[in-house]
Amino acid sequence: MKKQDKPQSAVSPPLEKLLINRVATSKLKTFDLEEIYPEGKRVVFDIKDWLFQEMILKEKDFRASVKNHDWSQYKNTFVAVTCSVDAIIPSWAFMLVASEIMPFANKVVVGDLTLLETVIYQELISFIDFKSFVNAPVIIKGCADKPIPDSAFAFLIEKLQPIAKSILFGEACSTVPLYKSKK
Repeated sequence: MKKQDKPQSAVSPPLEKLLINRVATSKLKTFDLEEIYPEGKRVVFDIKDWLFQEMILKEKDFRASVKNHDWSQYKNTFVAVTCSVDAIIPSWAFMLVASEIMPFANKVVVGDLTLLETVIYQELISFIDFKSFVNAPVIIKGCADKPIPDSAFAFLIEKLQPIAKSILFGEACSTVPLYKSKK
């Protein structure tokens, strides 16, 4: 037998038996906000076009525009109602527009798309059962292709911190520690 040839009993075990995926076998729980992202078109509804010279709200004209608008086009959408010009808009104007959109849209807010996403995530997170995260080390996944507002991460911390053993941010291979229970 040559020096390079080893008897079968001395051969190393297969590589997969040597490598242990510690992440897969750990008690780590991953929370990915992208997984709860509700599908649906996001729309900004700007009332500036219904203002006289994009500056003044004339009630009669504004109400006529609201009455004649096709609101059904907002079916199953998420809508942010705003005014993109510097004009004084009474609260009732936003309320009137919202009241017409609500029968069709999934969600309506007065503000921009960031506020819309914030409200969506605040509601979603409030309905999640976090029992499986009690005394567990948790990773909040950081990378996302969806527009997840920073406030959504804060809402998640608010729910997880009182119950989790630890909270990390990022991916299992590269995390940033955020919180560790003092228990």
